[in-house]
Amino acid sequence: MDPRHPKSAAHSPRPEDRRDAPIFAAVITPHRSLGQSGFRLVMTLVCLACVVSSLPFMVAGAWPVTFFFGLDVVALYIAFRINFRDAAGFEEVAVSPLKVQLAKVTPRGERAEWRFDTLFTKLERQDDKDYGLMRLDIVSRGQSVPIAQALSPGERESFHEALAEALRSAKDR
Repeated sequence: MDPRHPKSAAHSPRPEDRRDAPIFAAVITPHRSLGQSGFRLVMTLVCLACVVSSLPFMVAGAWPVTFFFGLDVVALYIAFRINFRDAAGFEEVAVSPLKVQLAKVTPRGERAEWRFDTLFTKLERQDDKDYGLMRLDIVSRGQSVPIAQALSPGERESFHEALAEALRSAKDR
């Protein structure tokens, strides 16, 4: 950095800016195995199956049965829509040498945020001998916030290892 050119100082990050730069960042989203095209295919097949299954009842004069087949299709459609709506929620976790930031966004878009001092932050876990890591919490100064609830126990274990390593690395800096 040349002292005769003050503009060159603006391009190099100040030490305090580097200390606040995230060394770990993750976005946790709920897993959904069925996309929109799969949803359309499933609903089409269910509708076809209901129509084909209700035809013998219509011919026999038991037409109210077709109404109940239709209710099944509507109930399945509503269940899928609720599932897709709930998939819009997510969690964001970021670790820097100075702070740990956690944000949870509900499917409605409501956002809750927490900030913890990295030096006083630790992870607490609850394990089940049969299923593995069942619950993971960020704990700091008496405050405990559950994280990674949308992950399976195996994924949660992997996330725990990565987050614990990031916290150790941040505290060492």
